[in-house]
Amino acid sequence: TLRKPISQSSMADWASKNLNMHTQGIFRRRISISNMLSWNGGSIKKPMLITSNRAIKKEACEMFKLVQSYMGDRHTRMDRNNVALVTVTKCWSMQGLRDELYIQLIRQTTDNTCYRSLAWGWELMAISLAFFSPSPKFQSYLEGYIYRHLDSDENIAQRIKELVDLKNKKNSKSRKKRKQNTEDEGLPISTYAKYCYRKLQKVAVTGGKKGLRKPTVEEITHARNAIVTPSLFGSSLEEIMLRQQDMYPGNKLPWVQTQLSQQVLALGGEQTEGIFRIPGDIDEVNALKLQVDQWRIPSGLSDPNVPASLLKLWYRELEEPVIPQQFYKECISNYENPDAAVAVVQLLPELNRLVLCYLIHFLQIFAQPSNVGRTKMDVNNLAMVMAPNCLRCQSDDPRIIFENTRKEMSFLRMLIVHLDTSFIKGLV
Repeated sequence: TLRKPISQSSMADWASKNLNMHTQGIFRRRISISNMLSWNGGSIKKPMLITSNRAIKKEACEMFKLVQSYMGDRHTRMDRNNVALVTVTKCWSMQGLRDELYIQLIRQTTDNTCYRSLAWGWELMAISLAFFSPSPKFQSYLEGYIYRHLDSDENIAQRIKELVDLKNKKNSKSRKKRKQNTEDEGLPISTYAKYCYRKLQKVAVTGGKKGLRKPTVEEITHARNAIVTPSLFGSSLEEIMLRQQDMYPGNKLPWVQTQLSQQVLALGGEQTEGIFRIPGDIDEVNALKLQVDQWRIPSGLSDPNVPASLLKLWYRELEEPVIPQQFYKECISNYENPDAAVAVVQLLPELNRLVLCYLIHFLQIFAQPSNVGRTKMDVNNLAMVMAPNCLRCQSDDPRIIFENTRKEMSFLRMLIVHLDTSFIKGLV
């Protein structure tokens, strides 16, 4: 659901308070906010945002050149993948640069008369959102900017035409002109905007890439491809099934769900102490996620906690939880009634019902007494670690969240103990 963004006047107010106003000419005249937030073909001598950090002041000006290089507005010997990698790594390593990058991208995608440059600017924003979020202070401004472009393709084409006509009149005698291009070189801007909007909502909650390993070229390429080809993580179950239609047309369940579950068992997860509770190495989980998104399961896995952590992440990041939101109240109302809890499962849409039954069948393996002795993960522990990945409380009230957490765990426990999942054996 798209939230209503902050108003145009609120965005202007935010800009007036936070922009580091630039000057020009020998008389050092201040540049207006509208010019500060319009495409610029030259360099900048100080950051776009007010900061007292010397390192950020220096890096911000260099980063502006990288943004121009990625968008094709500045010559560079690096290919665009490496330009993106250097840019993203700077911001990933130095938190204070993140808002600066996003405001620079806002500037360079405003009143830009070259469609290809404009599209590449939006592409770099989409890639960046795969690695880090803006600060809470800047999020609403970025959200408002992206929101205004969700259905703006006709307006953008018209605006480019107006700006080109205006520039041609001013420069009619000049031989040196920036290449004008209103042709469709790339995706519609609204496609980038819609992707960025969804990505911003998610990264604001999850916090982006974790771990100690710096971003890689493979992750940059993956982030770019995800704009057009949705990831197996963070999509809806329907989208995931649609994506696997060509490769696994006969499958009734998501390939990613069955493959990761089988990997946990193949590596002896049901005999591993603290399985699902002890997280796998975050960098190894990230690496596996990259492989799985390319429909590959590497052969060199040794720690069952790695696929187990990624499996939990897959459930948790689903666009809509396995148990859809409209069934949430019914679930927490029947957390002590086995028959009623099982009855809720039968009401779910067919795909959700199969995915949930597969998960419960999987957890029932770990709940067997012979395995609990090794894993120290009894049915209560299993329900505790998996319930947040299946049910999502929409309330902002900490008391309601706390109270419902107990009910969510109890509901999932009822399913692990009482749901008959024998029909799921052999289903893929």
